[in-house]
Amino acid sequence: MKYFTKDWYDEMQVSGFLALHESEEDWEEELHYYHKEGKDLRELNLRNLDDMRESLLRYLPETFLPYIHDGTLVTEYPAPELRMLVNRWERDYERRMEELSERYKQHFESIKAELPPTAVELVENGLHDAVVLSVERPSEVQLVLTLDCSGGFHYFTDVRFTFEGVTYSNVPTDFKGAWWLYDEIYKTEDGFELHTFFDSPMSETVIRARDVKIEPLKLPLMRRLKKWYRRR
Repeated sequence: MKYFTKDWYDEMQVSGFLALHESEEDWEEELHYYHKEGKDLRELNLRNLDDMRESLLRYLPETFLPYIHDGTLVTEYPAPELRMLVNRWERDYERRMEELSERYKQHFESIKAELPPTAVELVENGLHDAVVLSVERPSEVQLVLTLDCSGGFHYFTDVRFTFEGVTYSNVPTDFKGAWWLYDEIYKTEDGFELHTFFDSPMSETVIRARDVKIEPLKLPLMRRLKKWYRRR
C-alpha cells in the first residue's frame, strides 16, 4: 500500500481515540451510567489507554506526554489546555488525510480508463466491511474470492470475485473471516494490481491479474431470514 498504509490506519485509530466529550455534563452522565452497570469507566478507559499507548506515543507530539503518562487523557473531563492540544492535532490530522485522499483520487483517475471495467467497478463500489467466506485457486492463473458483502455499502449479498490471468497473489487460502478494510489499485502492463488491507488478521494482500469477474450470489435461506429478522 502506498497511500492507505498500516501507519495511516494506526493514526486513524488514534484520532478516534481522542474523541472528547462535548460537555462536562456528558462526561458525568457516562460516569453515572457505567457506575449503575457496576463498571468503573475510568478503569476501562485506562485499559484502553494501555492498549493504545504505543500508537499514542508514536503519533502524538510531546505536549501530550503528561496526559498519557498520568492517565488524565482518559480519566478526567478534559482541561481547556488538553482540549486545545487535541483540537490542534485533529485539525492537522484532518488536513493531512484530506491531502492523502486527494492524491489517491488523482492517481486513480489517471489510470481509470486503462483498467478493466470490472476492476473499476470493484474499487468504485467499495468492499469496506466485506467478510471473506472462502478463497479458492482453481488453477495457477485463477483466484476466486467469495465475500459476504451484506454488511457493506453496495452489494448487500454474497459476491464471488474471480480473478483471471493471475500472475501473483499472496492471499492465503485459510483466510475465512478476514474483514476487508481498504484497497488501492494500480495499472500493470496487462491488467491491474490490487492491494487490500484486511483486519482479523491484520494483513495486506496483493493480487496481480488481467481481469476480474463479479458475480453477486443469492444469500442462503437461513441468512436471508436472519437479515429480514434484524430489520424488523
